[in-house]
Amino acid sequence: MATFLYRLGRFSFRKRHFVALFWVALLALAGAGAAGAPAAGNSSFSIPGTEAQKAFDLLDERFPGASADGATARVVFKAPDGQKMTDPGNKAAVQDTVDELSGGTEVAQVTDPYQGGGVSQDGTIAYASVTYKVPGMELEESSREALKAAAEDARDSGLTVEIGGDALQAIPETGSAEIIGIGIAAVVLVITLGSLLAAGLPLLTAIVGVGIGVATITALASTLDLGSTTSILASMIGLAVGIDYALFVVSRYRAELAEGREREEAAGRAVGTAGSAVVFAGLTVVIALVGLSVVNIPMLTKMGIAAAGTVAVAVLIALTLIPAVLGYAGRRVRPAGEKSKLLGGGRAKDKADKPNMGTRWASFVVRRPLAVLLLGIVGLGAAAVPAGSLELGLPDDGSQPTSTTQRRAYDLLSDGFGPGFNGPLVVVVDAQGSDDPQAVFQQAGDEIKALDNVVNVAPAAPNKAGDTATIAVIPDAKPSSVATEDLVHDIRAVGADIKDGTGAEVLVTGATAMNIDVSQKLNDALVPYLVLVVGLAFLLLIVVFRSILVPLKAALGFLLSVLAALGAVVAVYQWGWLSGLMGVEETGPIMSMMPIFMVGVVFGLAMDYEVFLVTRIREAHVHGEKPAQAVVTGFRYSARVVTAAAVIMIAVFSGFIGSSDSMVKMIGFGLAIAVLFDAFVVRMAIVPAVLALLGAKAWWLPKWLDRALPNVDVEGESLAAHGGAAGKDDEDKELVRA
Repeated sequence: MATFLYRLGRFSFRKRHFVALFWVALLALAGAGAAGAPAAGNSSFSIPGTEAQKAFDLLDERFPGASADGATARVVFKAPDGQKMTDPGNKAAVQDTVDELSGGTEVAQVTDPYQGGGVSQDGTIAYASVTYKVPGMELEESSREALKAAAEDARDSGLTVEIGGDALQAIPETGSAEIIGIGIAAVVLVITLGSLLAAGLPLLTAIVGVGIGVATITALASTLDLGSTTSILASMIGLAVGIDYALFVVSRYRAELAEGREREEAAGRAVGTAGSAVVFAGLTVVIALVGLSVVNIPMLTKMGIAAAGTVAVAVLIALTLIPAVLGYAGRRVRPAGEKSKLLGGGRAKDKADKPNMGTRWASFVVRRPLAVLLLGIVGLGAAAVPAGSLELGLPDDGSQPTSTTQRRAYDLLSDGFGPGFNGPLVVVVDAQGSDDPQAVFQQAGDEIKALDNVVNVAPAAPNKAGDTATIAVIPDAKPSSVATEDLVHDIRAVGADIKDGTGAEVLVTGATAMNIDVSQKLNDALVPYLVLVVGLAFLLLIVVFRSILVPLKAALGFLLSVLAALGAVVAVYQWGWLSGLMGVEETGPIMSMMPIFMVGVVFGLAMDYEVFLVTRIREAHVHGEKPAQAVVTGFRYSARVVTAAAVIMIAVFSGFIGSSDSMVKMIGFGLAIAVLFDAFVVRMAIVPAVLALLGAKAWWLPKWLDRALPNVDVEGESLAAHGGAAGKDDEDKELVRA
């Protein structure tokens, strides 16, 4: 592989016009497709194999035209102090609002609070439900404006009016913090590479890669039903790895220049060595992201594949576009150790032979490996403690900032009708095979009423055929509570008894039941996912490092960092620690997808640093250095760059903490803190400590396995035969044949 990538690097350097034109054309093509594509909406949220999804599908089949997947809005009214919603003036204002809302072209139904039981017991709060014919993200802007205008007209009459539901759902915004993250990345690159031009190359190429990835996702969003958050997460991961991969190639290029090599030869060797590490690091990220498909949640699968595609583009750009732009830069990219005049270059060096920070740190670790190892493990273990209190759920209007109308509507409904009113359960009774469907409906309603934690059970509402009915159940506790989860299980137990006695099927659905089923499905999938992803990556790392213990150490270190990161997420978003600093206005359960998504992404990124750092150590060991000295040598050349890459990735991920979407905000924080733990505690402390303790045993591999494994030559041993003497035409032909 190193030889092929070496030739690819030289080819891209020499044929820079062709390579640059190719990527620019690809960016333009993707951009044109995105410009002409419909806007991304909210990906349809289906959970195959769950009871809640089965009931939802049954509703679509048995209640045609009911717009089961249509957007909904609850317009909540509160009377002025000392008044009631039943007062004539307030009642007239509400009636005018209902009439105004009913005229919308996309409106399927509007319920009058005075006819549908939508007035609280104390008479101070009422609500009107609006059902639309299309999903929330497909609503015309005119429908949203009409909803807001109707609420504003009601406010003019003296009422407090707020709007809940998904009808006002907007595409999430990431805010200015994302730009700040890129700015921090730029500063780190300048400090690391000592040149404004060299620092600009990773940023430029990463932006090109993310532009291609996001534009492609946007162009295909409508066709493939990709949600609006898909492009945000792809850009988050693609930008971070794109900068890092480019940084490693540029850094190795400057190191090769410092060895006295010609620029084309340096580009080839940089791609042949650092590029090999980029390929395998990218493969681990892709495996982790594509592996999300084993969960069998379509939205999560699409997010993973889209992000994996963006990572693949970042790898290809690092291997081809980076050497091409290095060719354009020429002598303006200086050898390692030299700075541009603008940054103080050209001055005499007082202490040229002074060991760098990476060397000093590695030397300290190999002298005291056991102390460093224990300190790292204890520290991460302490950070992981809150993960034991992890509660999972999906965000609803109750997790919105208090400044939003959706949150204020949620709170008004809780005050007027109880906390469970915001999470009603929909019980679907399929009595198609029963002799007396009406009796089954009555039995189901009566048995559910007798359960604990039930506030209200509405009369059964059968369909036109009379063989299926829905029963609305209002829990006593809030949607995300354990009591409500227990109630869902109790209703399903009642349904099992009814099925045994009558043959009728009783299913529970609704947003609350769907959240419970999602959490359970994700929990069940976590272990198989870990086995698949960690197993495949373990095999890949055995090929890369030709060792058993090094990949094992890499996997165990990842588990430590991801548990510590989950602990930090629980502490901030569930317990409320530092919530003000992180912009968390409402604590609550952790998003159900968070653990498995973090496992996937963090594993891939953790293996990035493992590959970049340990390949440099192995390279020194392969060239004859003793194990302890190889650790020091590896850190001398790679610690600075790995540290810079981690800081860049943390800055990029932290930028997404400013998003308006609670899911993106939480993922941004989780990934940033996970990279912090993994890069600076696991890879920079625990890894060298373990390698120092293991010594030569770290690189042990059974002879039979050594013979069976392919030699991918990540260290670039085969490049010793390439001194740059090959003719250009010969190398081009060799590249084509390869």
